[in-house]
Amino acid sequence: MNRRDFVLSTTAAAAGLRLPAAAAATPGSGPGFHLGAVTYNTLKEFDVPTIIRVLEGAGFEAVELRTSHKHGVEPSMGREERARVRGLFEKSKVRLVSYGTTCRFQSPDPAERAKQLEIGKQFADLARDTGAIGIKMQPMEFPAEVPVATTIKNFGASLRELGDYGASRSVEIWVEVHGRASVPAVAAALMEAAGHKNVGLCWNSNPADIVNGSVKQSFELLKPWLRSVHINDLANGRYPWRELFALLRGAGYDRYTLAEVGESKEPERFLNTYRVLWTEMNRSCA
Repeated sequence: MNRRDFVLSTTAAAAGLRLPAAAAATPGSGPGFHLGAVTYNTLKEFDVPTIIRVLEGAGFEAVELRTSHKHGVEPSMGREERARVRGLFEKSKVRLVSYGTTCRFQSPDPAERAKQLEIGKQFADLARDTGAIGIKMQPMEFPAEVPVATTIKNFGASLRELGDYGASRSVEIWVEVHGRASVPAVAAALMEAAGHKNVGLCWNSNPADIVNGSVKQSFELLKPWLRSVHINDLANGRYPWRELFALLRGAGYDRYTLAEVGESKEPERFLNTYRVLWTEMNRSCA
């Protein structure tokens, strides 16, 4: 067990928590929000059947598949492969929620933005064919030679077009509060520029969310566009996890909180312990 796994396990033990058997509920059933995972990084070396087996065993209900990982679920897949992936998830207790893409629309070059838009459309088609709710993208650093307002306008225009495309396929478009947009005000500006009901945000649990020890100000700013949530190290006391859970509950958020955590030498043990902490925090905010 590495140091991170040890800390998580001992945190659970200190709280007097046991590792219960995996949950048997229907994915996404019941009130409140639910626990899922991102394949980055704990699950990145697993194929789809193994991802499903590990998450079912740990009582997780959903997954976001990030592009370029071993699962190999990519836009290059053919019709039969897509049907196979959809069938695997539909027969399981794990819901395929979303795809983590590398689409980025901050380039000042219209040709590059058009290229990225085409990639986004391909992922939207993949999501439709495999039963995912949405696709997610990450704004990174904005070009220094271009006014920020111009980049936001360009990004928003591409999001609007992709939002239309996704809506025609019942696939949502999510922008991760990440990179340059890890500043909540920038993320909000991107949403305003997009101005599309099919385009929303993926909360990313960043240090920049915290103002005077609280995430309430950032949460209230971004709440109108909240479609997905990434969480990370729940044993990290520097982030106000209980407050975030209470805010999600108070907002009526009923989707998934997706664990985006580092690699583990014992992923199944780690995920079981993670679920214990998540369950305790969720219960304490009820």
